[in-house]
Amino acid sequence: MFLRNNIYLAYLSGFAFVCICVLIGVSVGSVSIPLSTSADILWRSLWNLNMPAAVNETDVSIILNIRLPRVMLAVLVGAALAIAGAAFQGLLKNPLADPYTIGVSSGSALGAVIVLYSGLSLPLLGSFTLPVISIITGFLTLLFILGFVRMIEKTLRTETIILAGIIVSSFLGAFISLLIALTGEELRQIINWLMGSVSMRGWEYFGLMFPFFIIGVLLLLLNGKELNALVFGEETAKTLGVDTDKRRIVILAGASLLTGSAVAVSGTIGFVGLVVPHVVRLLYGPDHRLLLPLSIFAGAGFLVLTDLGARTIIAPTELPIGVITAILGAPVFGILLYHQRRHRRKG
Repeated sequence: MFLRNNIYLAYLSGFAFVCICVLIGVSVGSVSIPLSTSADILWRSLWNLNMPAAVNETDVSIILNIRLPRVMLAVLVGAALAIAGAAFQGLLKNPLADPYTIGVSSGSALGAVIVLYSGLSLPLLGSFTLPVISIITGFLTLLFILGFVRMIEKTLRTETIILAGIIVSSFLGAFISLLIALTGEELRQIINWLMGSVSMRGWEYFGLMFPFFIIGVLLLLLNGKELNALVFGEETAKTLGVDTDKRRIVILAGASLLTGSAVAVSGTIGFVGLVVPHVVRLLYGPDHRLLLPLSIFAGAGFLVLTDLGARTIIAPTELPIGVITAILGAPVFGILLYHQRRHRRKG
């Protein structure tokens, strides 16, 4: 309750949590580096200061060239999925909603699987063909869903959006399964991508996702007040002066942009956008003006720690990060659901 009433302390705590997770993420691995050394290297590289002679050049290379790009990509992906999940849960008024609810992720995944299946490599994009095609197909999926809903009815009702998303997601999922069934040597590569990972991506993937991340986050943060109104229903929001159709499209676009870009660079990573917003809501309340930014911090830190577990639990073998998030997320969500339902029955 204290943190809930002190917004600045809540933000500071969230930022500190992410910084600690990043520090741990770059320090722990097959070669362990003391936290103090890692902190010194990060601090000096941030301000472009010379490294002291006592610092091993190998440690500097491991942190700045190998671990830091991976950790920072995990920060972006985790933050994107968490805030998108919070927005979808509020907009769709469904506690079971997550970034993959309306089918945009299926569109992004289909684009990636097509690239992997065909071995496509566009001349100007090269190794970035997969994420770029994935982002484009995710965006086209969103446009199709919105157009399909408009064909059914003039207003963008929540129920219709959910049903359209389920239809499109199932349809695209069938194509993904078909491509998997037809694959030969590419099968393992496709399965590994679908399970999710942030390994071997580099700063280039971080730079590719970052603009989409900023745009998507701004679209959602600027509509926190309107999202609060939409939670109480269409009529209530209209009486408060909210242009419901316009705001719904903007929120859908922001959340879908975050989801599509995250899937494009890391594959499908489940439960982050489902569980993290619930935990944040439990700690800080349902106000989206606070819930959305704090979900960014919580999701970023959570995925960094999850990725750390994926690469260290059975090292040197690396587990898909999506497997770890499911193993951790499913029981946590079950516990939250149990306590919420039990509390309602008592109330």
